[in-house]
Amino acid sequence: MLSIFKKKKLVSHIKLNGIIGNVGKFRQGIDFSGQEEMIQKAFSLKKATCVAISINSPGGSPVQSHMIYNYIRYQAKKSKKKVIVFAEDVAASGGYLIACAGDEIYANSSSIIGSIGVIYSSFGFTELIKKVGIERRVHTAGKNKSTLDPFLDEKKEDIERLKNIQLDLHQDFIKVVENSRGSKLKKDGIELFSGEFWTGHKAKQLGLIDEIGDINQILKNKYGDDVVIKKFEKSKSWLSKKLSASNDQLDKITNILDERSIWQRYGF
Repeated sequence: MLSIFKKKKLVSHIKLNGIIGNVGKFRQGIDFSGQEEMIQKAFSLKKATCVAISINSPGGSPVQSHMIYNYIRYQAKKSKKKVIVFAEDVAASGGYLIACAGDEIYANSSSIIGSIGVIYSSFGFTELIKKVGIERRVHTAGKNKSTLDPFLDEKKEDIERLKNIQLDLHQDFIKVVENSRGSKLKKDGIELFSGEFWTGHKAKQLGLIDEIGDINQILKNKYGDDVVIKKFEKSKSWLSKKLSASNDQLDKITNILDERSIWQRYGF
C-alpha cells in the first residue's frame, strides 16, 4: 500500500536551441538576457530533484556562452541542484562550452560534439571593387580603427593582433572544459583543443561526454518510470510575435545565411 503514495520525482527541464548571441531582430537564438529568467525559474522549483538542459547549438558568441555557463553554475550552487545536460544534433564550440555547465553530459551516438576552438571569418572585396570602379574612402581617429576592413588589403599586424585575441579566447574555453571534465578527459594522442569535432560515440571515448542516451531514457533510469519532467520555456511577448511578421526582408535573409553557414560547419 505504501508504494501507491510514493512521491514521484520531479525534474526541471529547459531547452537551449540555436546560434549563440545576437541573431537578428526577433529570431530564435540563445543569449543571456533571453535565457536568464527561464534558467532562474527552472532552478527555483523547490521540489525538483535536478535540472535537465537540452542543448542544440553550433556555437556563436564566446561572451554569451560564458555568461550562460556561469549563470547555470551559479544557480546550481545556490539551489544545490544537480545539472544534467543532453546534447541533441550539435553541441559544438560555444554550445559545448555551455554543455560543460552540466555535472553530467549525455548525447546521441550521432550527435556532433566538440569544436573547442575560436574562429573568425570574413570576405575580401579589394579586387572586386577595383573591377567595378569603386574607390574605398576610410577616415579614422586611431590607426587601428579600420582593422580587417573587408574592402582594404589585409595587414600582417592586423592578422597578428587578431590571432593574439583568438589565443586568449581559446585559453578561456580550454580552462572551462578542463575545470568541468577534469580527469575524465582522455588526451593521449588526441588534440582535444584543436577545434576538431566528433560524434557522440567518439566523444564518450575522449571523455567529452559521460554516456550515450536521450533525456527520457536517462531520467527514467535515474528517477523511475513515473518521473515528472516540468518544462520551462522562453516566453515570447505578443509584440515580438507581431513585429516578427513584418521584419525587414534583407535583414532576415542576411541572418538566415549567417545561421546556415554556422550550422553547415557540422553538416546540418
